Amino acid sequence: MIRRLNPVFASIKTQSHLSRRFLTTRPIQRTQSRFQSTQSGGSKSNAGLYATLAVIAAAAGGWYYYQNEAKPVNYQEVYNAIAEILDNADYDDGSYGPVLVRLAWHAAGTYDKASGTGGSNGATMRFNPESAHDANAGLSVARDVLEPIKKKFPSITYADLWSLAGVVAIQEMGGPTIKWRPGRADADTAAACTPDGRLPDASKTQDHLRDIFYRMGFNDQEIVALAGAHALGRCHADRSGFKGPWTFSPTTLSNDFFKLLLSEKWVQKKWDGPKQFEDKQTGSLMMLPSDMALLSDKSFKKHVDAYAKDQDLFFKDFAAAFQKLEELGVPFKKEAPIFEFKRL
Repeated sequence: MIRRLNPVFASIKTQSHLSRRFLTTRPIQRTQSRFQSTQSGGSKSNAGLYATLAVIAAAAGGWYYYQNEAKPVNYQEVYNAIAEILDNADYDDGSYGPVLVRLAWHAAGTYDKASGTGGSNGATMRFNPESAHDANAGLSVARDVLEPIKKKFPSITYADLWSLAGVVAIQEMGGPTIKWRPGRADADTAAACTPDGRLPDASKTQDHLRDIFYRMGFNDQEIVALAGAHALGRCHADRSGFKGPWTFSPTTLSNDFFKLLLSEKWVQKKWDGPKQFEDKQTGSLMMLPSDMALLSDKSFKKHVDAYAKDQDLFFKDFAAAFQKLEELGVPFKKEAPIFEFKRL
């Protein structure tokens, strides 16, 4: 295999070769040069030495950058690396998948179309106060589990990494293929953080849902499609205050959220926590007030009915809505490639 020399090292090698040739063919001038150097106290010799060391140091630094930062990112390799860490028997239901979807969604869901602020561009949840917003409680787990991936692929931005992690989790948990493209930048300071209150409040109903999602540019159908992600994961009393899973298979994306929402009889849970609902038959599943609003609102319910009957339709609409969510406010370049990743 032919290895291409770093241009700086190639330059050093050429200079050394010329120097050896010069010393071999001009012995008298070499002697004179030594005499002059001795007479001047070695200052010229030291200067030359320092210059050479500086060139070598610069070359080494350039080579490190080339090896670690300037390499183009192989996004399929990043995808594979994330997929390999999803399973963990010590975490909720044995998978980090649902919390990675939540990270991607909460990073993007702060977008405001009127001001053009927020969204996944910036990865501003790295900073306070956004990382401490109530809606982001527990997401340090997701951010921390992705740190080794960031170190392995230092050229990828946090913003791209978090959004890609959401795609990986959805696809690896049985969901549809999500189109994804890179191009998100990382904010430098907390000045880019968005104000609290831009993410949905699960204790509220349809008017609130429309306020939140219309602000981002979604319609009723897209709101319901995105709600289908509640097939994944569970709520934690020490984070959101709510407790329990929505479905019996919280690590598999399906249309079960809609089917259960329609088929089960939901009653208000009797406990000391916030208002939520549980299935009357087993008491092991839960629904939030914002979920129940999808049944009481006619415009929302027609989409619930459609997705409960047709998982393929749900997957198609969910894939489009999730891609839109992750791209809100991102200044992509025209030449940015669009990826459809192979599952691990």
